[in-house]
Amino acid sequence: MAKTSANTPARIDEDGKGEDGVANLQFITFRVGKEEYGVDIMAVREIKGWVPATRLPNSPHFVRGVINLRGIMVPIYDLRARFGGGETEITRTHVVIIVKVGERMFGVLVDGVSDILTITEDQIKPAPEMDSTVDSAYLRGLITIKERMVALLVLEKLFTSNDVDEAKLIAESAA
Repeated sequence: MAKTSANTPARIDEDGKGEDGVANLQFITFRVGKEEYGVDIMAVREIKGWVPATRLPNSPHFVRGVINLRGIMVPIYDLRARFGGGETEITRTHVVIIVKVGERMFGVLVDGVSDILTITEDQIKPAPEMDSTVDSAYLRGLITIKERMVALLVLEKLFTSNDVDEAKLIAESAA
C-alpha cells in the first residue's frame, strides 16, 4: 500500500529501503500557485527564506539574479516564470530551495514548501500528454495522495545543459 507521510519521513536504510525492505524514494514538495511539485530530496541542499537577489544584465526572464551562499554565487530561478506563469510577486512566505544539479547549485523560488513524501517507485504514474503550463519533459511522473496530486520534477531536465552553462556564466560574472 502507499507509503506516504506528512511531515514525518519514513526510516530508510543506507540502501534506500524502508522497514519492509522495499526501495523508497523521498521528495520534498512545494507549491507554485495552486500546483504542487516535488523534487528528489537528495538534490536539495537547503531551504532558505527569500533574500533579494542581485539581477544581472541579459539574464533569462526566469532568472531572478544571484545570491552569495557562503561564497558560492547561486543563480535563482523563478519556477513560476520558468513554467510560463509570469514573474513571482515575492512575499515573506516565499522560499528558495537550493538544489544541486550535476556540479552546479541553483536556487528555485517557490511559494512555499509543503511536505516530505516517502513513496515507492510503483506509486509514480506517468504524466499524460496534454497542454499544460509544465512541459511534460520536466516530469518524472505524478503521484496522488488523498485529494492532492503532486507532479514530480526531474531537475536535470528542468535545468538543461544550456541552463547549467548559463548559470555558470551568471555565477562567474557575479563573482
